[in-house]
Amino acid sequence: MKKSATLLTTLLLGGFITAPAQSHHSFTAVYQPDESITIEGKVVQFLFRNPHSVLHVLATDEDGKQTRWAIEWQGATALGAGGVTAQTIRAGDPVVVTGHPGRVEQEHRILMLTITRTTDGFGWGNGEGERVE
Repeated sequence: MKKSATLLTTLLLGGFITAPAQSHHSFTAVYQPDESITIEGKVVQFLFRNPHSVLHVLATDEDGKQTRWAIEWQGATALGAGGVTAQTIRAGDPVVVTGHPGRVEQEHRILMLTITRTTDGFGWGNGEGERVE
């Protein structure tokens, strides 16, 4: 009887204890692949992770209004293979980013195509998602 109770408990809990799901989205559902924008600002945060790294940049527009942008980049595995590490981009770095804007303008999202750090010329991307030097 004890084995049956243990098995039943395991089966019942098994339905509730699962590995975290990694969501993935269609880029064309979130971003406008036929449009491109450029922003210039300072890095607030760089999340070096899989499945996609995210760069947060505070940019000032022509009217002086500051906007925080969420910029989706390749995952840590792909970036690492290209020489980018969690320390490559740091908070405070001045950058220029080009990419595809998000479909919902108020979300201030960009799918990165290129990035240039203006202090030393570090660059990544040639529109095809490759590191440049």
